[in-house]
This record gives sequence, structure tokens and C-alpha cells, in this order.
Amino acid sequence: MQQQQPNNMTQPNGMMMKPPVMVTVKDSLYLTDMLSWNLLAMKKAHFFAQSAQDPAIKSQLEKCGQMHQHHYERILNHLNDSNQPMSQQPQ
Repeated sequence: MQQQQPNNMTQPNGMMMKPPVMVTVKDSLYLTDMLSWNLLAMKKAHFFAQSAQDPAIKSQLEKCGQMHQHHYERILNHLNDSNQPMSQQPQ
């Protein structure tokens, strides 16, 4: 049985220091799912906030929608950063 070689890109806690050069199909599908989940949650929160009568509930739903929008944008920013050629990426 072969042992896996340690990956210099990961820390002992399993966190990656930098993203891999290539994304697998499975990873790509998961990223697409994450974007879809956050977009749907953002839309639903906005819809229900428009329908809410109680100002406290309306406010919480708006905050929830903003949180999902922030997550959606962060994922997109990470993906856009990784699409830059290596010479253009900040060091």
C-alpha cells in the first residue's frame, strides 16, 4: 500500500495555502452549485422581505439576502482571480 506524499500547498490543519492550478470537474460542479444555492437564497430572502409586514422580520430577511449576495460575490471574485494569468496575479 502506498502512502500519500505530503502536499506542500496545505497546512497541517488541511487548509490550502494557495489554490491548485487546475480545478477538477467535481470541484467545478460544486462551485456551480454553491453559486446557485447562494443566488436562490438571496432571491428568496428578497422576495419574502418584500412580503413581510413585521419590520423586524423584514430587516432580518434583508440582512439574510445581503449575506447570501456577499457570499455569491466572494465566490465569483475568487473564481475571477484564479482566471488571471499567473504574471498578472498579485504576489
